[in-house]
Amino acid sequence: MGRAFEFRKARKMKRWSAMSKAFTRIGKDIVMAVKEGGPDPDSNSRLRAVIQNAKSVNMPKDNVERAIKRASDKSLGDYKEVLFEGYAPHGIAILVETATDNNTRTVANVRSYFNKCNGNLGTSGSVEFMFDHTCNFRIPAEGIDPEELELEMIDYGAEEVFVDEDGILIYAPFESFGAIQKELENREIEILSSGFERIPQVTKKLSEEEAVDIEKLLEKLEEDDDVQNVYHTMEES
Repeated sequence: MGRAFEFRKARKMKRWSAMSKAFTRIGKDIVMAVKEGGPDPDSNSRLRAVIQNAKSVNMPKDNVERAIKRASDKSLGDYKEVLFEGYAPHGIAILVETATDNNTRTVANVRSYFNKCNGNLGTSGSVEFMFDHTCNFRIPAEGIDPEELELEMIDYGAEEVFVDEDGILIYAPFESFGAIQKELENREIEILSSGFERIPQVTKKLSEEEAVDIEKLLEKLEEDDDVQNVYHTMEES
């Protein structure tokens, strides 16, 4: 199996997948999708993908509809996606994806977490190059041969296809999202969920004591309401 498989396996049970955080993330994703392409999922592929993700974490339909309606209100402020880069102790690179309606607040908070945990917030581009920006799709496994699917989807950018207990996962470069989404929809293959991840190209193994230092910073970042995702180069067990 490739790096995407190992990455997904290590992250599967991590704190960032907690239900309450997932709902908050999806709510912001809905706002950004509606502001970008309108409230109709039939003509807004980004919103279509977010609604699929909402279903995958059992977000109530009423919540989704309310979020779309609220996002359609022109008086509602937009969220801006901001990427923070830095280093935790022991040379571990950190990438923090945020969606914020108050960049001043978010910058101050993220900087304080790094400072309190003996890390350093870096400049744009300082660690992003250490991660591959990928997209992924989860589809049902029933009636689909993953090896055959992989061969067929290579033409649309797929790099890795594998099976886990929740279905078939397709991984590809970030830029291939639209082409793969369109092809799956053309084939009438149900998309259970989709998204984007940053997979570290190289990871570093730490002692248990060193890992605790990193976890302190990750915990502070993940608890912040403006933070959508956190990625790092620490090897996970």
